[in-house]
Parts: sequence; C-alpha cells; structure tokens
Amino acid sequence: MLDFKTMRGEGLAKLQNLKKHQQRLVLLRTCSFLIMIFAFAAGWDGHIWGIFLGILMLAAFIALVRRHQRLGLSLLLTESQLACLQACLDRISGKWRAFPDDGQDLRQKDRPQEADLPILGPASLYQYLTSARTKAGRQRLSQLLSPYPEAADSIRQRQKAVKGLSAQPETMLQLEALGHLLPAKADFAEFCTMMEHTAIQPKKILRLLSFVLPVISFLTLGLAFAGRLDLTIPGLLFSLQLLLTFLLLRRSQALLAPLMALPQEFAIYEKLFASFTAADWQSPLLQNFHHELRSDQAAENLKKLAALADKIVMRRNIFFFLAANTAVLFDLHCTARMFRWQAQSGEKLRRWLSVWAELEALLSLANAALTRKTVCWPEFLEGTPQLQGKDITPLLIEEEKAVPNDAHFTAGTCIITGSNMSGKTTYMRTLATSAILAYAGAPVCAKSFSLTPMRVFTSIHVSDDLSKGISTFYAEILRIRQMVEASKEGTPLFLCIDEIFKGTNSADRITGAAEAIKRLTTPHTITLVTTHDFELCDLKSPNDLPIVNCHFEEYYQDDKIHFDFKLKPGRCHTTNAKYLLNMAGILS
Repeated sequence: MLDFKTMRGEGLAKLQNLKKHQQRLVLLRTCSFLIMIFAFAAGWDGHIWGIFLGILMLAAFIALVRRHQRLGLSLLLTESQLACLQACLDRISGKWRAFPDDGQDLRQKDRPQEADLPILGPASLYQYLTSARTKAGRQRLSQLLSPYPEAADSIRQRQKAVKGLSAQPETMLQLEALGHLLPAKADFAEFCTMMEHTAIQPKKILRLLSFVLPVISFLTLGLAFAGRLDLTIPGLLFSLQLLLTFLLLRRSQALLAPLMALPQEFAIYEKLFASFTAADWQSPLLQNFHHELRSDQAAENLKKLAALADKIVMRRNIFFFLAANTAVLFDLHCTARMFRWQAQSGEKLRRWLSVWAELEALLSLANAALTRKTVCWPEFLEGTPQLQGKDITPLLIEEEKAVPNDAHFTAGTCIITGSNMSGKTTYMRTLATSAILAYAGAPVCAKSFSLTPMRVFTSIHVSDDLSKGISTFYAEILRIRQMVEASKEGTPLFLCIDEIFKGTNSADRITGAAEAIKRLTTPHTITLVTTHDFELCDLKSPNDLPIVNCHFEEYYQDDKIHFDFKLKPGRCHTTNAKYLLNMAGILS
C-alpha cells in the first residue's frame, strides 16, 4: 500500500513552492506592465528607445501572463492531488463517512436490497469508493454496485481492468486528480445532443463573407490612409460587419453559448485522455478504451474544442465583442470552426465522454485496493451455488477493528443463532456486500473469496408503509414471497434473512419461518437465516440439501459482556437479553 502521508507531505511542499512562484510572477507581471506604460509614454514624447522598450515589455508581459495561467492550472491540479490523497487517508482512518457524495439520490425504489445493505446512501459502499464527478460516472458506479450479477465473463473482464488500474497507483491518482477538477455532477448530455443533431446548418455564403468583407474593409482603410479613398467608405464597411453580426446574433448565440460555458471542462477532458493514453495498459477492456481514444485522436480534438471555447469566452467582454466583430466578423469565424469541429468529431463526443464515465466507475472500484492491506480478487465459479472465503472482513469497518470470518456455503440453508449484538447481521451483510463488490469487479477484503454469480435477495431492515396500509410483518411476508418466486426461476440465489418473521407472535413466527425455510432450501439457493428461535435449529431438510446450524456467542469477564464476533459451528446455547436489560437498569 502506498505511503499516502509521505506523498501528501511532498504535495504540500510542492504547493507552497508553487504559491511562492506565483507571487513572484505576479510581481514581475506588475513591474513589466508599469515599465511598458512608462516606456510607451516616453516613446510618445519622442524618445525612440521608449518604443522598443515598450514592445519588449509588452512581449514580456504577455509571456508572464501565459506563464501565470499555466502555473494556475498546476496549482489547481496539485490541490486536487492533495484532496485525492486526503480521501485515501480518510478511507483508511474511517473519516470517509463525511464525504459529501453518498449516492443517496441514486437509490432505486424497486431494489429493497439497497435499504437492507449499505450499497448507496450514508456510510455505504458507494460513499467509501466513489471518486466519480460526472453525472454519468456516478450513475455507472451505482449500476455496477448491483445485487444482480452480469455474466461471469463480463465481470472477469471488468475485474481485470480494475486490477490493472490499481497496479498503476500513481497514474490512477493522477487521473482521479484531473477528474476532480470537473464540476460535481457535471452533465454533458445536452451538449452532446446538440453536437449530434443541431438544427442550424452551415451556410457557404456566410463563410465566404467572413473572409471577403474584412479583407475589403482593411484594403479600403489602407487606401483611405493613403489618400486614395474617402474615410467614409471603410467606415461604412466596418459598420456593415457589425450590423451583420447583430443580424446573425441569435444564430451565433444558439451555437456558441453552450460551448462558452464549458472551456475548462473540455480542457480537463483533453488532459484526462492524454494522461490515460500515455500509459501502458494490460487488461483487454482498458486496451480497448486506449485504442478507441487514440484512433479517434480524442485528446487532440478536445484540445481544439477547448481552444475554441476559450476564444468564445472572450465574447463576454462587450468591448472585445464589438471590436472583434467590427474588425473581422469574429462570431462568423467561431461558428465556422464550430461547424467544422462538429462535422469531424460531433458524433464521437458522447462515446468519448461515456468512456470516461466508465473509467470513473472503474477508478472508484480500484480505491479499495489502494486503501486496504488485505484484499483479494474474487474467483467466479460455475455450476451449483457456492460461496467460499477465508478471513472475510467488511470494507466499511476500519481494517484494524474488523474481525475476520470464514465462509463455506453450498446450496442449502444455514440457521445462524446467537445473542444480541454478537455479530449475526453484520456477518450476513459482510457476505452480501462482498458478493456485490465482486460482481462490480472490485477486490474483496479477504485472503480468498470465490463464489458462483448469484442474485442477492435480502430481508433485513424491513419497515412498514402507512401510506399503503402495510405493516412490518406483512412487508416481511412480501420480501419472503419475492424470494420464493425468484427461487422458482431456477437461477442461482443468495438469500439473507435477518430475524425471520420478527413482527408476529412466537407460535406463528416459528410455524411460518419453518415453512418458509423449507421452501427456500433448493438446489440453486444458498439461504442464510438468523433467529432467536432455537426451535428452528431442529428443522429437517425437505430434500437431500443440508440445513445446518452456526452461531455467534458472548462471554463474560469482570462482570462485563464481551463478544469475539467469530462464527462457530452448531447452535447457540447462551442468551444475553436479561443481562442487557439489567445493564440498562430495566431489570435489577
């Protein structure tokens, strides 16, 4: 694992040096400007050296301004790199729960698993992992963190890409830092649509006028200064250019205004693609992206678009707008360049940006490999359902505090008993979220982890719905029914049920739970059920599949309750409810 603290210290030192350099440039720029003013003033008074010195200082001033702009970008990038390094440190220390983007807005109502498992929302997998900034990248990451796996080959291909990114951590952090310069939740879909289907078409006559009129205007101006023409003629021609600009203003604004808002964004995309294509990638998926961006010259074309956007931004200055259009029909030249870029690359832009959205999601998934000492790359099995793992820990608990557990499950049912707070629910959630991470292509916090791709269904955090007249108990019945119906399809399932039918009386709960468990014990299903009802530990399988028992337990030391949070075979024989009630002062 990288030494993020040392890297951050080096980054802070670099930032301080850049700021000192920036202060020197500001001083030099100010001095060159003042000298230029006094030099031209001396030239105006007849001192010829003043003209030459003024021109020299003007050139120096322009060079210093450009240097200052480049330095400003270096400052922003360094600050972004520091933010990415701090995010890695926060993931390690547990401060990641304060990250502003928790993906709450990306939750899907038709996925109750997202209410049961920490996939999206506060203190979730998404919040821990995400480094995505664009709207498309955020959506892609939320799609990958799905309880419904894709085909195993697709997962393996994505896993190789995530592994390839994590194998080049410095390049990975560089890409993340550049990506963080994009605005939060940036969305370019509307601009891409405009590039693909603009209602305004280029006109050759306007393109011709944009060259011919300025040439004629300046020729007549030269002749006027030479005394060959009246000054009124070039004055009328320049006025005609400005009038033409205003007549075409609505057309120009419709084309140029959307780009005028995005100069920095496309400059960042150009640097992102240049950085990505400069690296050597080994995974097939990353190689495909690399080949596509290189063959399309995405970085070069976006650099042209960003340069055009920089020029268009100058239209915001009313004096420049009037002067440039009066002199050279500036708007017509910009729209012509816009049409040319659109014809060459307009239909490719959406695909380029979607490549970055995919890379944002893959970079986010790779963050687990950068911030955990013990991770493995899951193996995907074929055939009947299996879930095997050694020393599995939850990603969302600090590594030093997490208690590892093993998993050895095949088709059948495991009844998990144990006292309150002993770790039953955490264990189920750890296995379910580890499976979801594996399906996304991310590493899993374990020494080894292998599984058959199985759809994950849960009944853990079930609540009532007063608006629909649904009680907690009935809501749980609906969850169990969904599992029963899914099991009839014959696809592999991983089912996690916490405190089965806890919303009703003990007699009905035991009867209903026993029947539900028997129905969910199928050849293509791994079912985990936690319960306090020891009667369920004696269930017999309705077929040849096993119904086994595992448990968590507590121990007492110095009149205090302790938990080791380790899964053990067999049923639990202890309870701690009375002890906890006594601790709370309810019993004495």
